[in-house]
Amino acid sequence: MARTGRRPGNQDTREAILAAATNAFAERGFDGASIRQIATSAGVDPALVHHYFGSKDKLFLAAMNAPLDPGTVLPKVFEPGLDGVGERLVRAFLTVWDSPTGNTAAALVRSALQHEWSARMLREFLVSQILRRATRALNLDPAEAPTRTALVASQMIGLAMMRYILKLEPLASMTQDDVVRNIGPTIQHYLADPLPGPPATAAHADISDDSVWGTAPRGQ
Repeated sequence: MARTGRRPGNQDTREAILAAATNAFAERGFDGASIRQIATSAGVDPALVHHYFGSKDKLFLAAMNAPLDPGTVLPKVFEPGLDGVGERLVRAFLTVWDSPTGNTAAALVRSALQHEWSARMLREFLVSQILRRATRALNLDPAEAPTRTALVASQMIGLAMMRYILKLEPLASMTQDDVVRNIGPTIQHYLADPLPGPPATAAHADISDDSVWGTAPRGQ
């Protein structure tokens, strides 16, 4: 028998967890939200959250309706190391956006431009699911990593805007190979070449310091 005040495991329970998670991630960020807090808000045991979603990362991706799980795509990009990572990253990015998944990604970007809530969720997605993965996998200097990865993000979001949302020519009609040849070296520069000066916001900072990334304190 389910405990008093706790929801049984069904579709309504899953939706209640998602609603609580969406609010928690938007208000407190990925680090600030915890499975226990989300479970309490949804009126369920934490074990049910793990039952439906498996992990905090998976729950976050479901809450924001992410077009893909970066954990299935990025290892192939980052594991070979820094050499050639710029071209691999741009090609993987284009492959996602040129697929049916690209429609969902475009909707997320458009929503982020119009709503602060969506902008916060997209920012949390970039930081927690992509930029930190790059930092760990590429063994970037912790003092430089936030600057390097933020520059990469600016380039990739700009590419998405110009090619897929505004459809600026000739970029919109370029082949994948042409885009990779033109933008890959810039990404490579951001990740591998010496920075022109000391990172203004990340000098002497630990990559685990959430204030560097602009995210909320870690949840337990």
